[in-house]
Amino acid sequence: MKFSDYQWHDAVIKNINIDRKNPGHNDVIIFDIEWPEEKGSVRFVFEDVYWAEMKLNFGIIADESIFDAAELNDDNQDVVNFYAKWNGFMDEVKLKTYKIELNSTGGVIKIIAKSFRIEEYKD
Repeated sequence: MKFSDYQWHDAVIKNINIDRKNPGHNDVIIFDIEWPEEKGSVRFVFEDVYWAEMKLNFGIIADESIFDAAELNDDNQDVVNFYAKWNGFMDEVKLKTYKIELNSTGGVIKIIAKSFRIEEYKD
């Protein structure tokens, strides 16, 4: 399935894990997601992450639910800036940009990575 095929609205982020055990070779960001209406839980694993920005707000007593999530077009400003910063050294690497907008706190998460995969997850 494509990233945009999932029904993101009101899904809850239960955990975010940044794995840099092998930095530069396999940087990973993992989201444990619980779907609404007891449809189960999954783990989204963003692999070969090259850039991330997390604007998160804390202190609000509520689950961190998702308003919307999407894979952005190849001409979005974040990936354009990323490639420009590398001065041509990364031009052959095909990267995708993912954006997650949060309901509860108004936060935004953006990730530039090669790919993502999904794993079964039990809380």
